[in-house]
Amino acid sequence: MANRLASATSPYLQQHASNPVDWWAWGPEAFAEAKRRDVPVLISIGYATCHWCHVMARESFSDGEIGELVNDSMVAIKVDREEHPEVDSHYLTQAGAFIEQLGWPLTLFATPAGDVFHAATYLPPAPRGEIPSFRQTIDAVNQAWSAQREEIYQGALRLREAIKQADAEAKKRDPLRLSSEDWQAIIAHLISQEDTEFGGFGSAPKFPIAPVLEFLHTTGEPDATALVNRTLAAMAASPLVDPLEGGFFRYATKRDWSEPHYERMLYDNAQLLALYAAVGQVDVAAGIVRFFRQVMRLQTGLASAQDSESVIDGSRVEGGYYLADRATREGLSPPAIDDKVLTGWNGMAIGALAQAAQSGVEGEPLDLAVTITRELLELHRVEPGRLVRMSKDGTLSSAAATLEDYGGLAWGLLELAVATGEVEWADEARELVDACITDEGEFAVPGGGDPTVSGLDAISGDVTEGAMPSGLSLIAHATLTLHQLTGATGYREVTERSVGRYAEAVSLRPLGFGGLASVLWRIEHAMREVIVVSGAPDDPVVTEARQHTPPGWLLLAVHPDQARAFSTRGFSLFTGREQAEVPTAYVCRDGVCQLPHTSPEAVVSELTGAN
Repeated sequence: MANRLASATSPYLQQHASNPVDWWAWGPEAFAEAKRRDVPVLISIGYATCHWCHVMARESFSDGEIGELVNDSMVAIKVDREEHPEVDSHYLTQAGAFIEQLGWPLTLFATPAGDVFHAATYLPPAPRGEIPSFRQTIDAVNQAWSAQREEIYQGALRLREAIKQADAEAKKRDPLRLSSEDWQAIIAHLISQEDTEFGGFGSAPKFPIAPVLEFLHTTGEPDATALVNRTLAAMAASPLVDPLEGGFFRYATKRDWSEPHYERMLYDNAQLLALYAAVGQVDVAAGIVRFFRQVMRLQTGLASAQDSESVIDGSRVEGGYYLADRATREGLSPPAIDDKVLTGWNGMAIGALAQAAQSGVEGEPLDLAVTITRELLELHRVEPGRLVRMSKDGTLSSAAATLEDYGGLAWGLLELAVATGEVEWADEARELVDACITDEGEFAVPGGGDPTVSGLDAISGDVTEGAMPSGLSLIAHATLTLHQLTGATGYREVTERSVGRYAEAVSLRPLGFGGLASVLWRIEHAMREVIVVSGAPDDPVVTEARQHTPPGWLLLAVHPDQARAFSTRGFSLFTGREQAEVPTAYVCRDGVCQLPHTSPEAVVSELTGAN
């Protein structure tokens, strides 16, 4: 049996390289082989720190008899959802036609054309209640494949066409604008979803849902802000945070934030770092910075996650390491790191670190952000305006970059430009954003994204956001900021057109579209900018501007040479503001600035009286 995963870049695929299942990596070759053999395709999607993925691997994929059964009757493909998010999104959409509770491992059975005809998540080695075993499922699939082939093909084709039609209709929708009443209803709905006893949204399992918290914070509405503060305080005081190493676990299995699912994800902690810094809970934010430095730091960038399981007394245990006290933990081997570097997730971390530095968070977050940025651009930018999705130990993956990568890194670069006052980072961001805007004025991935997914002819346009913002909202945030900095109306227009199509979905299901809600809020509530030009970073004018600039406003504090550099490079927000002889603040609305202020008192009055 060929070991096709032995040389894989993905740590998740490497974990399965020695399975008796004859895995293929994602690509057209596996589907061609299924067509040649006239057999169905098993597609198993997971990621390296997924607990139930580990469980299913031990129970089923490591079983020799099951391996033989799979190899004899189908072609098996193993997919790292974090390496190939387009593949994951594509098949999650199809799986939703068969099961309500989606998650990982995602277990799908498809035709050689790639169309799903049965889906499940974790399947146990023996039946549990109404859940069949993995072996029973394979037997049932093989029986149906033999006896009902035509029905399988027709049903799978109908699903493909339905998804294709829904995607086409979504792209045809005209952009909508939400009224002030719509926004008040959205905020009121989110507030009504709060667990008023333990904080957060809903019951168990309970996730931070950081994009929604970010949206509520951006609005600056008193009730929304109070909800964010309550939620963040409840999480910080709960077992969801590691009290020794810092950093938050992915979610809690109990309503009171207890009994966490003990994996720590980079994207969760990047978003929470930005939030805790923004609301002034700097000690919690500093814990996340410490977690990045001490646990997640690699030679090039930050790791994508840390596992929930570790080996204690010779056995794999979930959470045992994290439950140990400091003295005991020092004698234990820590859970494994998923040491792949993802462009988009690192971009989100860069932006969060830059924001943390602006808020005075300890741990030298700005130095870490700049260092990671230089490493990432050196390795992951293969040519101007072109990125790769992933690397491991300096080796690049063949996986196509996504809008998440371009948007996440561009957003992070702009936040770094804001924090440092250095125009080079804004230039880098502009190059990435420009590469994602088509001649038709739409957002698209340079190079077209994953070619195998594109060849399946049923790409879903689903941009639902749960634990993290979509690639669309990330690129849209970056593009809007470029509009503010450059005054170029094209940036705003492409954002309004692309994101406005989802306004109705945001109003109907705001918990599922937190990232896009933030973008729409920025578009529909006059964007504000504050520029302070000062040769002294600790001048009272700068200090008061930092303390009183409302959430969601763009604040840049630069010295005159930096303002001149921005103006020279075409960032028109700085034009005419390069010659300040004394510390001067400009408060602007959609790029149109009020008269400058040179006294701290005037700055405070302008910012606190703004509406």
